[in-house]
Amino acid sequence: MKIYVACPLPESDRLTLGAATPADEVWYADPARPSAADREAFLAAEVVFGAFPEDLLAATPQLRWIQFSSAGVDNFLHLNWTAVAGRVTCTNMRGVFVEAMVQTVLGGLLALVRGIDQFARLQPQRDWQKPRLQSGLRRLDGLHVLLLGAGSANRRLQELLLPFHCTFTAYGRTSGDIHTLAELDTALPRADIVCAALPDTPDTRGLIDAARLKCFKPGALFANIGRGSLVEEPALVDALHSGRLGGAVLDVTRHEPLLADDPLWNCPRTILTQHTGGGSDQVFRDAVAFFTSNLARYRAGQPLQNAIDWSKGY
Repeated sequence: MKIYVACPLPESDRLTLGAATPADEVWYADPARPSAADREAFLAAEVVFGAFPEDLLAATPQLRWIQFSSAGVDNFLHLNWTAVAGRVTCTNMRGVFVEAMVQTVLGGLLALVRGIDQFARLQPQRDWQKPRLQSGLRRLDGLHVLLLGAGSANRRLQELLLPFHCTFTAYGRTSGDIHTLAELDTALPRADIVCAALPDTPDTRGLIDAARLKCFKPGALFANIGRGSLVEEPALVDALHSGRLGGAVLDVTRHEPLLADDPLWNCPRTILTQHTGGGSDQVFRDAVAFFTSNLARYRAGQPLQNAIDWSKGY
């Protein structure tokens, strides 16, 4: 089997992949700038792991499976998938990076609740503000959390927050506790924390707009580890500057990288993690482990995990 790999794998992870593919022809390509030899190897590949020359997608008669190295596939929605429909299965890394993502959220929420974000900004200025800040510090225990999205990320976040005796409501189109926009609007004013882990779809774009931000409980915290398209950012900026929102943990934004003059940089009580939430020193190890597990399923003719439905966009 010819396998085309375009991920910047460290040598240790290449060795792991090699151990799982001893009889296969594995080609390592440059993910950013595929050479002529890379393009030729892609045209002959049956399996792809990572990026690929997009202009050659329809010209790959041997291609049967693409394993993306990311959970989101927004950057590939523009491709003509109908040209390979029924021949090529695509899978993503949904759920693989969940542990890192939810630890980012938990760390951000704790920082906001305990004022650590403010103390970190005061430290370089040698500015002692204990009398002003101490009485405003909050505790995480007992807070009510509204989870936007009932997938693996929010399920794991719920597990991590259970020791703090938080209570939960989960919003999802087909799973969770509530399913309609009317139910969501009723739930928002009761939530101390709103955590969004939703994909980018026509139904989710702009879901958190100015009207819904006004429904948030005063002082509530907002975290977004899904997609930046969920939020109407000018309204979010206003809510943070006015103090209506108690703070935000934003791993994703509409524009990435965030422009130097974007007002989000200067929002009070805002932690921007620059879409690193799923990252860790184990990210490639975990990605290779998932790929090799799926590869075993592929060899056995079993259904692949995390198959993408392009009509839904995820």
